[in-house]
Amino acid sequence: MRRDRDQGQGQDQGKGRDQEQGRGGEGAVARPDRRTVLADAAIGVLADAGVRGLTHRAVDAAAGLPIGTTSAYLRTRQALLTALVRRLVELDQRELQTLGERAVLRSADELVQSIRELMRRRLTGEGRRRSLARYACAVESVRDPELREILVPRENAGRAVVRAFLADQGVADPDGRTATLLACIDGLVFDRLVGGGETGPDELQGLVTAALRGATGG
Repeated sequence: MRRDRDQGQGQDQGKGRDQEQGRGGEGAVARPDRRTVLADAAIGVLADAGVRGLTHRAVDAAAGLPIGTTSAYLRTRQALLTALVRRLVELDQRELQTLGERAVLRSADELVQSIRELMRRRLTGEGRRRSLARYACAVESVRDPELREILVPRENAGRAVVRAFLADQGVADPDGRTATLLACIDGLVFDRLVGGGETGPDELQGLVTAALRGATGG
């Protein structure tokens, strides 16, 4: 599957510009390359204007760049969507990696608190905008196998720490229970994103209790 081959169009002319941007004396603050800037802007456009509002010109405007910049780097709509989704996954993985590395799960209550923290991040600020963009992309991926493949859940420290906790508690199928628990959390985020409202600790406790059902540890 190489439908984003068009993403390579314009790379030659863009490569030199990206290299030029990355230059600087020792100690200079590194700036994101142009494609990252465009992908970040595209996430914001998709969150704010929806799929129909995601155009090359809208991304140019959101990024504060001259008209035609996005089409020079990401010539087709498919290339734009692919770059956007790859960036979303990168940001999500970075967030889950950080949360997982910080988490110390010794009890069900601590798992509940970690879930609440993740949901807070996904429902406020830039995390909310990423969530809006993510679900829009998920719908698009129903008809786009390439996007669906990019969006497949990946291993990260967050997933690993939940799986390890369930295994330590004696859950018979920690891999399956982890996948189910995370899918339920994703569903809750979507529900609150669309319908609003808060998610109380009792609701999350119910999810964790279900994940631990049949556990033999303590």
